[in-house]
Amino acid sequence: MRVGVLTGGGDCPGLNAVMRAVVRKGVQQYDYGFLGFRDGWRGPLEGDTVPLDIPAVRGTLPRGGTILGSSRTNPFNEENGVRRIRENLAKHEVDALIAIGGEDTLGVAARLTDEFGIHCVGVPKTIDNDLSATDYTFGFDTAVHVATEAIDRLHTTAESHMRVLVVEVMGRHAGWIALHSGLAGGANCILIPEQRFDVEQVCGWVESRFKASYAPIVVVAEGAMPKDGQMVLKDGSKDSFGHVRLSGVGEWLAKEIEARTGKEARTTVLGHIQRGGTPSAFDRWLATRFGLHAIDAVRDGDWGTMVALRGTDIVRVPLAEATAKLKTVSPELYEEAGVFFG
Repeated sequence: MRVGVLTGGGDCPGLNAVMRAVVRKGVQQYDYGFLGFRDGWRGPLEGDTVPLDIPAVRGTLPRGGTILGSSRTNPFNEENGVRRIRENLAKHEVDALIAIGGEDTLGVAARLTDEFGIHCVGVPKTIDNDLSATDYTFGFDTAVHVATEAIDRLHTTAESHMRVLVVEVMGRHAGWIALHSGLAGGANCILIPEQRFDVEQVCGWVESRFKASYAPIVVVAEGAMPKDGQMVLKDGSKDSFGHVRLSGVGEWLAKEIEARTGKEARTTVLGHIQRGGTPSAFDRWLATRFGLHAIDAVRDGDWGTMVALRGTDIVRVPLAEATAKLKTVSPELYEEAGVFFG
């Protein structure tokens, strides 16, 4: 059997660890051949490939990003997209595809399997941790560590100048990074997309912290929205999956806080820093286990499934289930964090 591998969507730490595990076990135990497709779904669309064997993945375990490259290409938006994928898989004698990605990449894999009979197995990847069928996605732990370290560093400069520091982290629809890093970093306030926030209440929390002679840190997810407003957009443009580009809620909030409280406020946008660099030990472990179980799903011909973490076990779930809805922060979990606000 010859297996194709691709990485789609945003890059994140741990992608190379998945490929390393897939190739090592596939070659050594099953005698499979492998072919990498470049830049997500663009690779199968255009037949852009790279050899993928044990030497190609050697030494990649601690390496961030993806050696195959990535993109947000949506083949269903391309002319004759499915036909082109079929032809290129046949041309390169690829029997199955392992798609490593988030909701969009895996949504494509689900449709290709269910509607067109293309053999796909999915591996969940996103720093947002918002795929409902798995307890954790790799990349999330590293992003939280990066954000927490940044918050730790910002505490000292905030207190030196007694100013408000607003930290904007990633999280379009789900506030997992904001919640975890905000709690771990001792933030004065955490704002997430799942709960619209009251600017006056945020200002009240800020002033409460100043009264205690501490400088406040406000952590806000990029998709968080005020009760009387909308998402802050970068320029209104959209990617091929219809997602608008977000940017600026942190800066907007800092200006509001400064205008309403009279306290100096500054913004730090962590942005792609959260996605880059070497994966944490947990993400290397999780990505490796996902890879080992993904190649087993290929061996078993269990098409249209995704590997997922449930407790400490790796299980298989239908791709359609995995991409049907996002996993978001519950009101109860957010309420726990509220004890530390103000």
